[in-house]
Formats: sequence, C-alpha cells, structure tokens
Amino acid sequence: MKNSKVGIVAYGAAIPEQKVLTSTIAQSQGKDGTLFKSLGVLSKTVPSADEDTITLATEAGGTALKRFLENGGESQKIATLFIGSESHPYAVKPSGTVVKEALGLSNYLSMADLQFACKAGSQSLQIAAAYVASSMAENAMAIGADTAQARPGDALEYTAAAGAAAFILGQENKNNKVLANLLATKSVATDTPDFWRKPKESYPQHFGRFTGEPAYFKHISMASTALLEEVNLRPEEIDFCVFHTPNAKFPVQIAKQLGFTDEQLAPALIVKEIGNTYAAASMLALTAVLDVAPAKAKIFVCSYGSGSGADAFLFETTKELVNQRRKYKKTLAMQIATLRTINSEEYQKMRANNEH
Repeated sequence: MKNSKVGIVAYGAAIPEQKVLTSTIAQSQGKDGTLFKSLGVLSKTVPSADEDTITLATEAGGTALKRFLENGGESQKIATLFIGSESHPYAVKPSGTVVKEALGLSNYLSMADLQFACKAGSQSLQIAAAYVASSMAENAMAIGADTAQARPGDALEYTAAAGAAAFILGQENKNNKVLANLLATKSVATDTPDFWRKPKESYPQHFGRFTGEPAYFKHISMASTALLEEVNLRPEEIDFCVFHTPNAKFPVQIAKQLGFTDEQLAPALIVKEIGNTYAAASMLALTAVLDVAPAKAKIFVCSYGSGSGADAFLFETTKELVNQRRKYKKTLAMQIATLRTINSEEYQKMRANNEH
C-alpha cells in the first residue's frame, strides 16, 4: 500500500499501574543477573488479577475514542474494530465484542480478533488502513493488546509484560483531523517457527537463539528494506524509527544494521521500562514517538511476529498532531513515570493470581 491518503486521527495507550524490576525477578529465580542485564530491560509492567487483554484494550481504545470525539469525530462513523493479541481471554468468544460494547461503538461493525504473535497488533492497523483506503469505512479502529505469559524461570519471564495501544484511522475531512499520514506499508511472511504455543498449553515455547538471526533480524530487514526501496528514502532522511522490542538489545542491533542512528531510535525504546508487550509493543512505541514528534516528521515503524513475519510502515506527522497534543492530559511517558514498583512477594502473588 502506497500513497494511501489514510492517516491516524486519534490514538491511545494503556499499561498496568505497577512494574517489577528485572533484578527482582532474577533474585526470585536465584540467578546472578547476567541474562537480564544483557537484555537491557530494567523493569516490566505486571497486570493486576482483574486486568486482561480486554481490559487494557478497552482503556487504550477509550483514550483514542475520547480524543477522536473531542476533535469532531463521531463514534458511529467507526466501522471496524480489529484487536491483535496472543493472549485473548477466550478461545472462541471474541474480545472485540466486549470492547465494542464498553466503548459504545455502532452495532454495524466489521470485527475480528487477530493472531500473529507480536505483529498481530500492527496487522490490525494495516487492515484498518485498508478499510479506510478502499472507502469500506470512514473510520476504523485498530488495537494491539497483550498480557504476555512466560514460564517461571524462563528467559521470557524477564520481559513478558502487559499493555495496549489503539489507533483510529481516517481520511482528512471536516470530521477527521489527521495527525500522521500513512505514506506506505509493506509486509513479509515465511514459515520460520521460532516461537509457538499449542492449544491448552499455558506457556509459549521458543528456540532460544534461533529467534534472532533467522527470525527477528531476517524478517525486519526484509520488510524494512523493501519499504525503503519502494518509497525511495534512505534511513538518514527519516526522523524516527520504531522496531519491535523483544528486548532492548535487538532493536538497537537492527537499527544499526539498516543504517539508522541511536538518536532516531531512542524515543521508541520504552521496552527498557515496561518490557515486551508483545502485540502492543511496536504500537505502544509508536504512541511514544507521536507524543514527542514535531510536525512533518517521518516515522518508520517495523513490527515482528514469530512464526514469522514483519509489517513495515512509514508515517509523516502533521501540524494537527502538535496542536492536539497540547490538550492531552496523560502521555505514555507520564504513565510510565507513575508506575509503582512492586517487591518480590507482591510479584509472586500477582503472578499466581494471573495464572488462575
């Protein structure tokens, strides 16, 4: 998709209210901390017992919807709701119907729960954009949300976190004020099984180091290179970059490999404080960049999903983003700054509650 004339007209982010230090997790595992230090993740969010994917998706969607309505949008014009996650609470009942009712959206809604590991959220964004570009919807909502699971003692326990990000897409008109135009998007997919979870299994399995070069790096490189070639831009012509964050190490490596600088990547590295929010990760990082980007800034985004695939996007911000942002009462950075740090005992108790 290129020159789509579709853009982000509202967005919202949601994370739990508490976090645990990765040093606390290492201590509870009886480990020396070598692994978590190498990942570059200092802490991760921990959901409460009553917080699941639906709860977080509703909160993020509610923030996006409130901003949309405050700027002249109409909720009944939102004609799609796609929620990408790998931790939907129900195997058969959709998360979307609950979120739709909570947000008061129209009954006449195209809806689906999506699953493609950590790129399920960006896939929802891509599908929503296609609905608007094809005039099948005036406005479309896309959400990436997860309450990630990890087997106790597994390396994933240091990073598996919770959060959600929601976007409402539309085209510029009297009811829509576009904050960032979608200039292009490109996807790749191959059968590279680096990470999976079978039915009725509580925790995912992974191939360890295999998740790096043949999976994460290969697919992000393929999608990113293809999109940059399509739009005829070099990394130095882009203002910000966002890459999927399974940890804080991988995005730095792929950014450097593709020719991006640490400065272009820095605003997106929220993984250091909140961990890997899976299907919400690249979308939450995008909201963090939108919270600070000036007008006419080009933002390059590339998600990654195990199994494996990647979605690349190129956005360009508008003056309207800066104008609207002055009214935002709670940015993602503000949410992160107010996270309460829990101790080992609280963490173990919350973990046990979340598993039942």
